[in-house]
Amino acid sequence: MIPRLVVSALAAGLALALAPHVAAHASEGATYVSVGDVPVATGARRSEVLSGLEHPWGMAWLPDGTMLVTERPGRLRIARDGKLLPDPVAGVPEVLAFGQGGLMDVSVHPDFANNRQVYLTLSVGTREANRTRVTRGRFENDQLTDVETIFEAAQAKPGGAHFGSRIAWLPDGTMLVSIGDGGNPPTSLDGAFIRLKAQDRASHLGKLVRLNADGSVPKDNPFVGDGEVAATIFSYGHRNIQGLAVDRETGAVYATEHGPLGGDELNRIEKGANHGWPTVSYGREYVGGAQIGEGTSKDGMAPPVLVWMGATAPSGLMVYRGKAFPEWRGQLFSGGLMSQDIRKIELCDEGRVVTQTALRVGARVRDVREGPDGFIYVLTDESNGRLLRFEPAG
Repeated sequence: MIPRLVVSALAAGLALALAPHVAAHASEGATYVSVGDVPVATGARRSEVLSGLEHPWGMAWLPDGTMLVTERPGRLRIARDGKLLPDPVAGVPEVLAFGQGGLMDVSVHPDFANNRQVYLTLSVGTREANRTRVTRGRFENDQLTDVETIFEAAQAKPGGAHFGSRIAWLPDGTMLVSIGDGGNPPTSLDGAFIRLKAQDRASHLGKLVRLNADGSVPKDNPFVGDGEVAATIFSYGHRNIQGLAVDRETGAVYATEHGPLGGDELNRIEKGANHGWPTVSYGREYVGGAQIGEGTSKDGMAPPVLVWMGATAPSGLMVYRGKAFPEWRGQLFSGGLMSQDIRKIELCDEGRVVTQTALRVGARVRDVREGPDGFIYVLTDESNGRLLRFEPAG
């Protein structure tokens, strides 16, 4: 693995080299390509809610205001009234905590008040053969019971990279789950670089899958009838989606994913769409810096809404619809592991980027969520991870 500071420096150099091309492309209005720093957003103040979390990954709220937080080593924690309960939740399945994997996202069923269902994504297997799994269990008395696996990637992969693992619920009660492409060269599967599986609809790698709440396949998925694996696929050609959000007012689906060396993307996801990876990409190879694929666009492949050439390493995404920041309603908030901030992205009615500003955090941002109170909550990816909150500054 290339050290993070080296990757950042290489990405910055490539961004400067590509700046003339970027400016011309951005003016076409198809894809907004961001190079360099962005202005600081104003109107919010940051405070620390709690600390003491070991590499937290995902968070979700129960109807009574209780927060559930995952820790990547394999623990599900409870935060109540601004305090972290000392004991982890019992009943969480065993995980493979290795590399980027472990216990990752947590999501609460939209009808939790009646069914008590909580969903987890996790990595399982061995260092040589592992995969992303989705489980659900009944949450009562601060523990999980009746835990069952409802989905797992069909192919095992080697190494500890690119598990994906975000969960988001669509208005019809089905769920989307992101599955990463499996990793960077030289990691291979079936005699070729594993990232090529993102274009293979016989593989779950590099896909968004859509499932019913029990893990079964919705009958109106776009590739039903094309094979057992393809039947679960909602969109493909993804590298490693770690930000996934559904606008609860419009139903629009957005995802952020890491580029390899520059070329991080914000995509608006459409049913059945091919998002291009690795056939097209703005990113470059970690070794040597060569262009990946056949260019930055191709007919039949959905272009990104926004590309960051100075890598943000996006993780955690939301569409804000709360009341605490009325002027921010409808805007997207994307956390950055490398940029250590939250990008506030305003889109026009046609879905193009109008403005981009940053809420500074100063630590690796793993997740961003709108709380029940309308404030913006942030998890930092640290050994002593924190839960932060942004409130109106006035």
